[in-house]
Amino acid sequence: MSSTLPNAMAPDHATVRAQFNPLIKPFLVVKIGCAMMCTIIGIPLAIVWFLGVGRWWARHYFDRLECQMDERSIRFRKGILVTLEKTIPLENIQDVTFVEGPILRRFNLSTLKFETAGHSAGQASDMQLTGIIDAQAFRAQIIGAREALRHAPRIDEDDAQLRVLRSIEAKLDEIAQLLRAKA
Repeated sequence: MSSTLPNAMAPDHATVRAQFNPLIKPFLVVKIGCAMMCTIIGIPLAIVWFLGVGRWWARHYFDRLECQMDERSIRFRKGILVTLEKTIPLENIQDVTFVEGPILRRFNLSTLKFETAGHSAGQASDMQLTGIIDAQAFRAQIIGAREALRHAPRIDEDDAQLRVLRSIEAKLDEIAQLLRAKA
């Protein structure tokens, strides 16, 4: 599930899939193991975690990671026992933040955080993607696709509003012709 398509949106609006860095597996093992070691109860669990359970979990977690962007939205999916899937419309994305701290850099990783419209400041980060290969380029693709969507004409030939507007335009043309005929 971690395949990739070209780095730019294809002209036929193909889906772009992010590819995840396999180094996310040891990063997750270390991150979760260190969190377990912060409590006395977690120390024995951390030992079991570091002896193999963590590597097993990280491998399966990595295999299920998926992120894809189409012409209208981004969909992110992860999880083993509980699967989390989020879809964010591109038009709702306010900002995409690129985060790369010293620990993430050590594993050659980074995180993309999405801020969407309609959320308070405390909930601004709707979705976080850690481990995308070439995250800066993927971020640029997202922002470019969002801008293209915002500037694209939103009128569709099958749209009911367009039919109503055309009907009004036709009636106005008829009225204009009648007024010209009377003048």
